[in-house]
Amino acid sequence: MLRINDEAPDFTAKTTQGTIRFHEWLGEGWAVLFSHPKDFTPVCTTELGYMAVLEPEFTKRNCKIIGLSVDSVEDHHQWKKDIEDIQGQPVSYPMIGDSDLNVAKLYSMLPAEEESSKGRTAATNATVRSVFIIGPDKKIRLMLTYPMTTGRNFDEILRVLDSMQLTAKHSVATPVNWKDGDDVIIVPSVSNEDAKEKYPEGWKTLKPYLRVVKQPS
Repeated sequence: MLRINDEAPDFTAKTTQGTIRFHEWLGEGWAVLFSHPKDFTPVCTTELGYMAVLEPEFTKRNCKIIGLSVDSVEDHHQWKKDIEDIQGQPVSYPMIGDSDLNVAKLYSMLPAEEESSKGRTAATNATVRSVFIIGPDKKIRLMLTYPMTTGRNFDEILRVLDSMQLTAKHSVATPVNWKDGDDVIIVPSVSNEDAKEKYPEGWKTLKPYLRVVKQPS
């Protein structure tokens, strides 16, 4: 089973934008990989369309997005027409064809003994409803799996990305319901002495282990 901070498994796969080697495609930036149990499913159609709308926001954050569905690339191209029709936005990011279930198994979304998408339904692929955020170091930073009937909140994925990128630049964590611009938390590994250098204007100590400071610019 994959865990946070494991290296994201590498793979070669066909996509709607040609064959890719995943780690090579990732490059030096961030990425979101989000998966789907079947093409032409209602909830997933809305999700892929909304991600097409949000793609510029991810691009601003040096983050690529890539979809995956347990069907062929040929089916994906047909599905993209429906997605654009519903959302009014073309899907310009790549979609992985995973009819051999290789990527779904690599990412622990399906049991290793499964072999092909032939004859499988969305219900039998229900666990292929995951989101992975992958850092520039190719490590998995987030994993989420949703039920088929619940559309994913990709605004939340964007919020989490903002939080993780802030943490990567500064020694801070983000509190409950944090939004960009809100106060943040100085992580316990930073001593008060080091914090004085980083935050000369000071911070608010709610508990010895909970120090709140303005979000670094």
